[in-house]
Amino acid sequence: MNYRTHIVSSLSEIGQERWDALVSAQEDSNPFLSYAFLHALHESGSAAPETGWQPQYIVLYDGEQLAAALPLYVKGHSYGEYVFDWAWADAYHRHGVEYYPKLLSAIPFTPVAGPRLMAVDDAARAALVEVLVATQGAAEVSSTHVLFPPEEQARQLQEAGFMLRSGVQFHWLNGGYGTFDDFLSTLEQKKRKNIRAERRKVREAGVTMRRVRGRDATDADWVLFNRCYRHTYKAHYSTPYLNLDFFRRIGASMPDNILLVIASREGRDIAASLVIHNESTLFGRYWGELEHVPCLHFEAAYYQPLEFCIEQGIQAFEGGAQGEHKMARGFLPTRTWSAHWLAHPSFADAIERFLERERGGIDDYLDELNERNPFREGR
Repeated sequence: MNYRTHIVSSLSEIGQERWDALVSAQEDSNPFLSYAFLHALHESGSAAPETGWQPQYIVLYDGEQLAAALPLYVKGHSYGEYVFDWAWADAYHRHGVEYYPKLLSAIPFTPVAGPRLMAVDDAARAALVEVLVATQGAAEVSSTHVLFPPEEQARQLQEAGFMLRSGVQFHWLNGGYGTFDDFLSTLEQKKRKNIRAERRKVREAGVTMRRVRGRDATDADWVLFNRCYRHTYKAHYSTPYLNLDFFRRIGASMPDNILLVIASREGRDIAASLVIHNESTLFGRYWGELEHVPCLHFEAAYYQPLEFCIEQGIQAFEGGAQGEHKMARGFLPTRTWSAHWLAHPSFADAIERFLERERGGIDDYLDELNERNPFREGR
């Protein structure tokens, strides 16, 4: 079948109805693939050419139907990706070879797995891969990187000449708990005791918590969250990726997918976390504080969202990138995938050897983590 192929720099060229119809047709789509989320990143200037994220989405049309699409960016750096290739870029630089620009398929600043090769059927997905291979071959880029695809799409890219890389995240699964105490009862005694102690410290510090659904969030709530988010980045000597315009946009365009957790003390709001969810999965995303309170981060970013999952019957809580400390709070290790193509043959060979060694290390790491299961024996 012949498809019309386009490279688009703005989702407005496709339209929300067409884009979201394609996203909803995917088996494991999530809110971060929605028009509302991606368009907010672009239009707010958070992920835009000025910040080193130049959208170059590949889209295929079958007549007037959007048959396939790949979120794709031309990148001039490696910030905001969560699959780290800084050592690769350094090796290129030391040998006098340019690593940037490169092509990146990912959701900016969002280490969440989900379809990247979005298509209405297998034929359209295969055609999309062919167009990607042709595009990267013709473009003046060092490489292409597809981050956090589902394993079956990673394998499809491997067949097209990509090298696979795996990593580890930590996800919580709902065991049909009726209450937070039901969940705690499944953990080892020491883990239960530590969680209760952490929550007690927050209460004894005079902190109260409230949960605000997106549809109930006021502009003052978004201003507060932005202050907390930026203050915490500054405290860690980092530059925040997102801005108030972005938060306001998603608050207005996808309120049913948003939960804010706000902490207050002595009549002042002092911290907040933001999580994104759909009916089946909650995704931990952003956190910030104006005043430090021991254990408040765990309460706002883990325990309150976990209670929300249990109350709403949400089946999984993806805690974001890295963090072995999550295991002590009932999160279990999960393998993630990425796929990489490099134009330079010598560097491609060297990185392929590196990935083979790294893959063995990841396998051993997962085995080690699974031996430290936080749940009581038999659970």
